[in-house]
Amino acid sequence: MTSRTFAKKTAVFALSKKASDVVLMDLRKLNAPADFFVLCSADSDTHAKAIAQAVRDGAEEIGVVLLRSEGFRALSWVLLDYFDVVVHVFKKDVRHYYNLERLWGDANVIPVEDKLPVSKKAKSSRSATARPKTRRRTKKALL
Repeated sequence: MTSRTFAKKTAVFALSKKASDVVLMDLRKLNAPADFFVLCSADSDTHAKAIAQAVRDGAEEIGVVLLRSEGFRALSWVLLDYFDVVVHVFKKDVRHYYNLERLWGDANVIPVEDKLPVSKKAKSSRSATARPKTRRRTKKALL
């Protein structure tokens, strides 16, 4: 499996736990410690832990070995090092503070969006503003 393919898979694992602002940073043409960084944001400590654990579990299922992890105690910035791919799970304010996108500004940044398929039933259902039809209960119906 190429580092690009694995980076995409880790992004999908993160999205499975509702990570936000997921991006891939292609560092292959730079003198960088990895081929790709995968960055994502979490809303809370619990959310960051769930995202990081989903990435660890997903990587383990496909047979990719985790070399090192950091940040599971503080949970404001969790780093998962897979040698060619490094996954960064940030709380939103911490990500803004460190701003790795600016630090590695020469990297090609690829945003990743959650593309869940919408079922036909959901497309054809009534609009969200339509009121559901309900039966009115009368005293006779309650007796």
